[in-house]
Amino acid sequence: MSNKSFTTIILLLAVVIAAMKSLYVINETERAVVLRFGEVVNADVKPGLHAKIPFIDNVRVFDSRVLTMDSTPQRYLTLEKKALIVDSFVKWNIQDVEKYYTATSGDEFQAAKILAARVDTGLRNQFGSRTLNQVVSGKRDEVMSELTEKLTQATEAELGIRVRDIRIKKIDLPPEVSQSVYERMRTEREREARELRSRGKELAEGIKADADRQRTIIKANAYRDSERIRGEGDAQAASIYSRAYQQDPQFYSFYRSLSAYKNSLGKEGDLMVIQPDSDFFRFLNDPSGAKSSSGEK
Repeated sequence: MSNKSFTTIILLLAVVIAAMKSLYVINETERAVVLRFGEVVNADVKPGLHAKIPFIDNVRVFDSRVLTMDSTPQRYLTLEKKALIVDSFVKWNIQDVEKYYTATSGDEFQAAKILAARVDTGLRNQFGSRTLNQVVSGKRDEVMSELTEKLTQATEAELGIRVRDIRIKKIDLPPEVSQSVYERMRTEREREARELRSRGKELAEGIKADADRQRTIIKANAYRDSERIRGEGDAQAASIYSRAYQQDPQFYSFYRSLSAYKNSLGKEGDLMVIQPDSDFFRFLNDPSGAKSSSGEK
C-alpha cells in the first residue's frame, strides 16, 4: 500500500470520526445543554438530531420525565407540640435546563438533596402551624397543595425544577409515644368493655326478672282458668246427672248400684263384710230395688 492511499484512509477515518462527534440525538424524554469550554452556549436543546463543534462543544443530557424522590421519614412537631414521624415523597421534573445545570452542575443526586432539604423545611413549617387533626385528616390535602405551590415557586426560580406533587405516605407517632398511646387506648377500650358488660348484665337481669314475672302471671292465669273450667265442668256434670236422675230415678239408681258392684266386687281376693239386707244389695235382693223391711231375711 502506497503512502498516498494510507493518507487517504487516515483522512477518511478522521472525517468519519469528526462527523460522528459532530452529530448527536436528543430523545423525547430528554433535555440537554451545549457547553463550550464550560460555558453554556445552548441552554435548551430540543429533541431531535443536532450538530456541534467536535472536541470543543460538550453536550450534557438530562432526563426530562417526572421523577420521584422518596424522602427519609422525618420527625415534626404540630401546633400542640405533638411529635409525628412523617414519610413522604415528591414528584418533580426539570423545567429550566440552564438554571438546573447552573445550580446543580447537572447532578441529579445533588438536585434531590437540595430539594429534600426544601421539602423538609416546608413540611416542618406546615406541620408546626396546624393541629394534629388538621394534618392527619382535616386539612391534609390543603397542606399538600399549599406546600407544593410554595416549593414550585422557590425551586423554579433557584433550581429550574418544577415540583409536581408532594404526598404523605404515612404518619406515625414516635416509638416512645406510641407505646403510651397504645396503653391508653387499651385502657380506654377495657373501660368501655367493662361498662358494656355491666350494662349487658343489668339488661339481662331486667329481662330475666320480667320473664319470671310473666311466667308467674301466666301460671296464675292458667291455674285460674283451669279451676274455672274445672268448676264449670263439674257444674255441667252435676247438671247432667241431675237431669238424668230426674228423667228416670229408678234406672239411675240401678245403674249406680251396678257401677258400685263392679268397682267393689271385681277384684280377685277382695273380702267384704256386710249385712245381706243392707241397702248396698238392694237390687240383688229385689230387681225393683225396693228396700227390704228390717225383719226381712
